[in-house]
Amino acid sequence: MGVKTIKMTSYWQIFLTFAKIGAFTIGGGYAMLPIIQNEIVRKGWLKEEDFTDIVALAQSAPGLLAVNISIFTGHKLRGTKGSIIATLGSILPSFIIILAIAMLFSGYQDNPIVVKIFKGIRPVTVALIAVPMINMAKKANKKWWAWLLSGAVLALVAFLDISPIYILLVVIISAAAISWRNTKQ
Repeated sequence: MGVKTIKMTSYWQIFLTFAKIGAFTIGGGYAMLPIIQNEIVRKGWLKEEDFTDIVALAQSAPGLLAVNISIFTGHKLRGTKGSIIATLGSILPSFIIILAIAMLFSGYQDNPIVVKIFKGIRPVTVALIAVPMINMAKKANKKWWAWLLSGAVLALVAFLDISPIYILLVVIISAAAISWRNTKQ
């Protein structure tokens, strides 16, 4: 990404983009990925590969995924101030919406219509999470062993309930050992 792109991206553009993402995404976190990816890559702020790297970095950092992506993207675009602006844009709409819902609908949480609406939203959220994950897997897994590793990690986390932290530690230690062994040879 060139310096020209960074200078042309205003704080206002960053704020509005992340505010739009925060306001129109149901489900948060992984459900926000396709919208974030579309907005950031379409505007030319990041390349596909850079976005994948930022998602990986955001997942490994503590905190909310969408906020972490906002922080890293804002920083890449405009430094520390860009991080703050992107983060505010990302969280402000959700905060206002949740505050309004809490104030207006606190007596309706057991209403059958409201319950049905939220049950109907669940499958949409699952699809919104699955699509970017599949797309990222297609782009990141260029070799057979990468697909095998992705499948194994999926099985370990989803079906055997093994913590991703342990898996990351094993992969980091294994990669370091393989790298060390290869440099010795």
